[in-house]
Amino acid sequence: MRFLQRLDPEIAAVLDHIPRLDLRDLAHARAERRELAALARSRWQPSGRVRTEVVHVPGRDGASSVPVRLHRPNGLAGPADPLRPALLWVHGGGHVLGHAEQDDPLLDRVVSTHGCVAVAPDWRHAPEHPYPAALEDCYATLTWLQAEARDLGIDPDRIVVGGASSGGGLAAGLALRARDEAVVGLAGQLLVYPMLDDRMVTASSTAVTDSRVWNEESNTIAWTAYLSGVKPVPAYAAPARATDLAGLPRTWIGTAELDLFVDEDVDYAQRLMAAGVSTELVVYRGAVHGFELFAPQAAVSRRFARDFHDALASLLT
Repeated sequence: MRFLQRLDPEIAAVLDHIPRLDLRDLAHARAERRELAALARSRWQPSGRVRTEVVHVPGRDGASSVPVRLHRPNGLAGPADPLRPALLWVHGGGHVLGHAEQDDPLLDRVVSTHGCVAVAPDWRHAPEHPYPAALEDCYATLTWLQAEARDLGIDPDRIVVGGASSGGGLAAGLALRARDEAVVGLAGQLLVYPMLDDRMVTASSTAVTDSRVWNEESNTIAWTAYLSGVKPVPAYAAPARATDLAGLPRTWIGTAELDLFVDEDVDYAQRLMAAGVSTELVVYRGAVHGFELFAPQAAVSRRFARDFHDALASLLT
């Protein structure tokens, strides 16, 4: 992959200012990313139209409760109001880092723009809590959301799951499990450069080695931590392994041309379409993993934001 030659110039201009992510020192990486998220939040101006609280959802099979950030429009009175759609959003972090709080700015915009409710579980990290801990936390959140939907002012038939990076992979695994267990009927899945395949057999999975972005080394460390002792690897953990994609909800996938995940994302979209799932795929030229986060003013990032919200509006309808 001719990485440098194909980089979008506006993204290339900021890459050197992003701290390198080194998962070999996980404690340091976690602390550093939390500081970056806190810095981003300090520069963020909330809309003032969204109320956020933390609720604790019962864990599954005796697990501890799951902290979930619940974002609702101001003025949402309760069950007497018209029912609203909901987005269950799973934050990214390579299965090993990140927190739901980091996506408050995104979900503030989602709720204020679309008038929906958004929930974001703070899933447990690997390697301390390998698969299926994070997925169980997300599944507990989803089943709670449907069970409490009407009390929360939510239409239980208009729940969309979504996420970015490993959060996108968790959302895809969540959709597969919801389909198989016939517990929750989802209205859609919104997947942003999702992390889908632990096998790393595509060309792009080994071609991205630049230390400034999510690369082969980071991906190997992350998958090893998440799948510790798991054999065989189930499709709920690595959705690209699923052999049957029929019956999944409408899907939007947005990925980046120079992302390590681009090949597995494109392949997943093609297989969804072949299985009869209504699917839209967008590949952002010259972009890399996380591009819209560290270069939000780039033209390609602004286009991504428009596409993201257009797709979400369609799925929530």
